[in-house]
Amino acid sequence: MQSQEMERNEFMNMHRAAAAKTGRKEAPADGRSGQAAFFSKELLTWYKANKRDLPWRANRDPYRVWVSEIMLQQTRVDTVIPYYNRFMDKFPSVKALAEAPEEEVLKCWEGLGYYSRARNLQAGARMVMELHGGAIPDDTEAVSKLKGVGPYTTGAIMSIAFGRPEPAVDGNVMRVLSRYFCLEDDIAKPATRTGIEKLAKSLIPKGEAGDFNQALMELGALVCTPKSPGCLPCPVMEQCAGRLAGREAELPVKTKAKPPREELRAAVIVRGSGELEGKILVRRRPEQGLLAGMWELPHVLLDAGKRDWMRGEGPMENGDVAERLGRMVLEETGLLVRPAGWHSDAEHIFSHIHWKMRIFEADLGDEEAAALASFASGGDDDPADAGGAIARRTVAEAAAERRANYAAAAAFGSNGSTDEAGDSRKAQDGQAVSGSEHYRWIGPEDMQTLPFPNLFVRLLRDYWI
Repeated sequence: MQSQEMERNEFMNMHRAAAAKTGRKEAPADGRSGQAAFFSKELLTWYKANKRDLPWRANRDPYRVWVSEIMLQQTRVDTVIPYYNRFMDKFPSVKALAEAPEEEVLKCWEGLGYYSRARNLQAGARMVMELHGGAIPDDTEAVSKLKGVGPYTTGAIMSIAFGRPEPAVDGNVMRVLSRYFCLEDDIAKPATRTGIEKLAKSLIPKGEAGDFNQALMELGALVCTPKSPGCLPCPVMEQCAGRLAGREAELPVKTKAKPPREELRAAVIVRGSGELEGKILVRRRPEQGLLAGMWELPHVLLDAGKRDWMRGEGPMENGDVAERLGRMVLEETGLLVRPAGWHSDAEHIFSHIHWKMRIFEADLGDEEAAALASFASGGDDDPADAGGAIARRTVAEAAAERRANYAAAAAFGSNGSTDEAGDSRKAQDGQAVSGSEHYRWIGPEDMQTLPFPNLFVRLLRDYWI
């Protein structure tokens, strides 16, 4: 009772501040002003008449709600729908998701971005299996402790699936409530979010938590949009304090985030020959960190001095970068490669990093191609040097040191396989690179099973077209 009283007082203080700006009367003693009651009633009426037919709204199964809310984080509804349908077909239950190989989960998620969401979702599913017998619990605290489940997702699951009066506050909700109540606090600050969560909870009509929270999200997504709020069709425009004050386009107040850090990178498409004709060399990223466990083209981080070079137009050759890429491949695989020229430029923006990448093509050295059949099938022979330029001893030393260098750089990692028979089969199929479990040769058909970040999906699809 004491906490409810405190929440009501905080709500009334927020409402008084908004009322003072617009000359409206203060909230009555019950903590729900006519403006607040109007908002809840009209919003629910509008939602029930206009809600979209979305696949995760087919029922209130908590697993379906959970998956949809994780996918919808920082992603548009139209983008999510086909991914959601495929994901639910492949992993229709908590048990199916918990038991699936991580690589399959990442592949099913490929293209949605923010891949840590997929890994956390699977980790949370395993927690449900281990701690709750495979059933998502009707318990707010227990749900909030699942991997990757924060306050918003907790509120969405508890309200939509279980009917609990818990708020689900995301960017849409903070924008709607900031405008409707003319709130000027910076929504990028944690204290503001906490206050809006309490305000949202105070607005939930009894027995309507799931629909009310979805209505708030729907209004923010379809009507009260970030740049061009559609006030005329808005069901609550009549008492919107932000509109009445002429400030609907200014609110909410939000501190601008820092722009993503620019990183210049050079990647290489190493083309196979002989038995591996038509295949290219790829490697797997480490099990922790950005894009963990996914596959990519081998690439290196360049220093800022290459910024002008990256701004050049047309095919750009650069001997020292090509040589560095060749040396990296040699050190990490023992393979000798021969630069063949510029291929393309590409870029991708993550939440905190902006990759600008120049891609080169390379072939295996002549002697390397001659020894490839034995080397790719797991033979013990080291590749010969090209024209005597690099002695066998040097290549062998580089190959022996490559794992230490790789780990020290903390740039890439193992594919996590402990199945020696499986590794042997890959080698016999000409896929594995001997002595380097994080590298392998792939063809276009492998794109159907191996998960790649969006940048490399685009590059490789274009390459094989």
